[in-house]
Amino acid sequence: MLKRTGFFSIALALAMLLGSSGLRPVSAKDTANDERERAVKAADVLSEIMQISENGIPDELMEHAEAVAVIPHVIKGAFGLGGEYGKGLVSERRANGRWSAPSFIKIGGGNFGLQLGVESTDLVLVFTSRDGFKGLLDGKVKLGADAAVAAGPVGRKAQVATDVLLKSPVFAYSRSKGLFAGISLDGSVVTIDDSANRAAYGRDLSAQDIMLNGKARINDVVAPFVRALDKYSPVQKHVTD
Repeated sequence: MLKRTGFFSIALALAMLLGSSGLRPVSAKDTANDERERAVKAADVLSEIMQISENGIPDELMEHAEAVAVIPHVIKGAFGLGGEYGKGLVSERRANGRWSAPSFIKIGGGNFGLQLGVESTDLVLVFTSRDGFKGLLDGKVKLGADAAVAAGPVGRKAQVATDVLLKSPVFAYSRSKGLFAGISLDGSVVTIDDSANRAAYGRDLSAQDIMLNGKARINDVVAPFVRALDKYSPVQKHVTD
């Protein structure tokens, strides 16, 4: 009995100490701050690029998008590694035309062909084929090998011919120092960021569980990114194609 009383006394003392010091147990929501910030930055990048009046991503291409990935602030030669490295999000178009809860992703390797003096860039990948996106659902896709990738056409009102869509299942864009253009990403590897997904959704989920099987809800951590996709590639345009 004395031992039990002593245990509860210690537990009570620890609780009072945590309360008085302003500390509290860390929740899943607390641990997702980095992921929330990444989702906001990705949403901002997509919004800013889509608001480019003349040379942005064609509206028609966004209407045909089966998946969209946005990777803000890709660093050239980050952490002493060759090539480039960055983190972002990707969402897939569901069968009903709506955007799935997004998965967090990483990109690395390859050579993004950044201009001289440019150390970072924002990337957008538009997948126009589910076949091109399948590798990423399985965990990893090497652009140019597992899925052909091409510099995307520019011009918000540009007509995207069928032969252009068939040219490549992935179109890539970059924005560096205010300059926006299509870019070649051959050799770059896009992988699923499992630790970020765990922090954002509070449990271990595969990319297929999140985007294909609907096992993840769109929560306040990832909602900014999905709202941006809803705005610039809404469901009704896709369904009526």
